[in-house]
Amino acid sequence: MEMPVDRLYASVYLEDDEAYNIWRDKIGLPPERIVRLGKKDNFWEHGVGPCGPCSELHFDRGEAAGCGKPDCAVGCDCDRFMEFWNLVFIQFDKDKNDHYTPLPSPSIDTGMGLERMAMIMQGVNSVHEINTAVNIRNKVLGLANITGQESDAQRIAVNIIADHIRCTTVMASDGVRPGSEGRDYVLRRLLRRAVRYGREIGLKGFVAEVTQTVIDVYGGAYPNLIEKSTHIIQMLGAEEARFLDTLETGLALLQNSITQMNGADAFKLYDTYGFPPDITREILAENGLPFDQAGFDAEMQAQKDRARAARGVSTYMGADETVYHKLPPNLPTEFTGYESSETEGTILALIADGEPSDEANEGQEVAVVLSRTPFYAASGGQIGDKGCLHTDSLQVEITDCVKVAGDNTVHIGKVTRGTIKVSESITASHHNRNRTDVARNHTATHLLQAALREVVGNHIEQAGSEVTVDRLRFDFTHHAPLTPEQRTRVEARVNEQILSALPVSTLVTTPEEARKQGAVALFGEKYGDTVRMVDINGYSVELCGGTHVRNSVEIGPFKLLSEAGIAAGVRRIEAATGSRAVALYREAADTLSDLAIATKIPQAELPARFAALMAENKELKKEAARRQTEAAKGQIEEDAKNIMESAETYNGFSLIAVNLPDYDIESLRLISDRIKAVMASGCLLLAASQPESGAVTFIASATDDAVKRGIHAGNIVKTAAALCGGNGGGKPNHAQAGGKDASKINEALALGLTQMKDLLK
Repeated sequence: MEMPVDRLYASVYLEDDEAYNIWRDKIGLPPERIVRLGKKDNFWEHGVGPCGPCSELHFDRGEAAGCGKPDCAVGCDCDRFMEFWNLVFIQFDKDKNDHYTPLPSPSIDTGMGLERMAMIMQGVNSVHEINTAVNIRNKVLGLANITGQESDAQRIAVNIIADHIRCTTVMASDGVRPGSEGRDYVLRRLLRRAVRYGREIGLKGFVAEVTQTVIDVYGGAYPNLIEKSTHIIQMLGAEEARFLDTLETGLALLQNSITQMNGADAFKLYDTYGFPPDITREILAENGLPFDQAGFDAEMQAQKDRARAARGVSTYMGADETVYHKLPPNLPTEFTGYESSETEGTILALIADGEPSDEANEGQEVAVVLSRTPFYAASGGQIGDKGCLHTDSLQVEITDCVKVAGDNTVHIGKVTRGTIKVSESITASHHNRNRTDVARNHTATHLLQAALREVVGNHIEQAGSEVTVDRLRFDFTHHAPLTPEQRTRVEARVNEQILSALPVSTLVTTPEEARKQGAVALFGEKYGDTVRMVDINGYSVELCGGTHVRNSVEIGPFKLLSEAGIAAGVRRIEAATGSRAVALYREAADTLSDLAIATKIPQAELPARFAALMAENKELKKEAARRQTEAAKGQIEEDAKNIMESAETYNGFSLIAVNLPDYDIESLRLISDRIKAVMASGCLLLAASQPESGAVTFIASATDDAVKRGIHAGNIVKTAAALCGGNGGGKPNHAQAGGKDASKINEALALGLTQMKDLLK
């Protein structure tokens, strides 16, 4: 449909005659549809800084959408006159004293609400009713089995779920992953809020299906959603599964003390159990209770202070963090290390034993800024070079080279001979062997990323790296551990590229041209007008400022050492190259040889023979445990009888919460089964601690009629374990969990008993 222009209105700042005249004379909008509003509505500012008047476009949605007041017009708080476009004329600089100074170069910031425009064009009353949103909402409604008219609570929950899953899906496609900082934390908060509202309408394990619907709806406009669909769905689904455990535990603890909840309690929920404070705040508000923000903030600050005190604050030479601010900023150091290993430069600045100085003598620790240097300053995951600064009468051993405050490059080391002085010339030489080993590992990191994208999927993105002399570390986005087959294929693929003797070339170009050539850039990284592109014969093309070998064959063998998870959706690979890899392969071969000699088993037969020995050992342990259990059955029978006799009766159900300190895990399972077998109706929660470790095991079990009344053994055992610093869960009729702090067993059992009664009311 076409925009009904007779329903368009414009608002301008009260004193802005120029904007008024543009709408009337240039655009032809009738004066009666141009509205002058005050500073509250039509002047944009955000604290101190650039600001200015604004002009907005509004659409009259009709009397049915309004408040019904006779004076309802543009500027009314009701929904009738909807703003859908805004133009801000940035022409002043506001200071802290509310003084407005005209800017030397005024500008315009304009933005249109795409979804509000869709509302207008589709003739609907809400952004939740436009065609794309409706498809997602319908998916949520179907999963929740909501038919007919939704209740207000259901409508709110469905809208939040549809909106938040759409947002997190798009964020994930851009490389954002659930985390605890910055944009990663925004994604986590949105997703967890959606999961919480899903629980309110009976949904669990729904995120993957709704995410697929989002991809189906928006994939045509955003192809990267389709390209990364598997990764996105699995990553968001895994985050939902992790949070469901936290949610159930947190809700149980919150409900148990909701009327007494203070800031310290809310912080404990967040810090100990991972329960988000914004969800605590929402639940308290729904129950008409305040959130103690001041108390929460105080606990958060106290934790930060404790952490700061524990780790201390120290930098090079034990100096205060601001020591490098004492240097003049942006001293011009020219990097010559791509072409040479030795360069003559002038000493521009010097820090001796933590303080700026004009000279330093033998024995003093120094940080030196040069006009020219072949030393690579640590950045992009690559460590800084080592080497020496020298003249005929001077020697400074350099142990690191880094970028510091003020964007200066400093060479960190110690004067071992003579006196170093500002303004004098000096020769800088880095250690070639170190540089070569680092370059091998850095180029191998590029090959590793390309191999991962080839073998595992093109959703792989770098999430961090470290390149040193003896190893490389590469962090990447992926939802699950690599399979043994994937690890083998990745390692083999990297070695194939190394043995292919691929030329490694570099090109300084513009970011736009690099993107056209398919260069991989680090998500969120800021690049200047020019970038350095490292091309390994087309197999890997990345933006990188580091040092590299000239041909892949110089890397030598590549050996994958480990692969493990380090955060939600982030994996880490460690590997070695060159002489370090050769040494590791030799060490493994020697170990196999020694083992074969000691056992008199041929090397080729070792895996099968050891697998057989492990299986035999496992069976022997099972038999020993079986005999021990048989011997303990008489005691278990007697204990079960005594426990049943002491059970508490509540609303017709037998309730048991008992600590059995002398029981091991297997005996705890046996007595749980025995009690449940003779229990007509009820629920039990048993606990046993392991004295040697201080850990505790919980088992909960319930009869079928108790489950029908609302008992959920998995939730009960999870709550008890959480109080003891652990986790676990299971089915409604049987579950097991573990905790770390056995000192809270009795408190956990009491909480479990209370939870049983609450569920059976």
